[in-house]
Amino acid sequence: MIKITLQVAGMTCGMCETHMNDVIRAAFPVKKVTSSRSKGETVILSEKPLDIEAIRRVVNATGYTMLSADEEVQQKRSLLSVFMRRKE
Repeated sequence: MIKITLQVAGMTCGMCETHMNDVIRAAFPVKKVTSSRSKGETVILSEKPLDIEAIRRVVNATGYTMLSADEEVQQKRSLLSVFMRRKE
């Protein structure tokens, strides 16, 4: 799973968050996307890496401004693995 955290300027309300989520979902094959106007960020989860420059073009075309992107690989963890952790 790939987690991409975008810093986005210009989101000012809940509708902005919804608009950003809808635009990302329509343009890219994502598992999940959430936006926060208070944090000024959009977090995207996808199975495969996405083209950051393509994301920048899509975000900037909406009238918002993508300031930066941070990409990291996340391991899938099952619910069972959370309960099976050893206490040290």
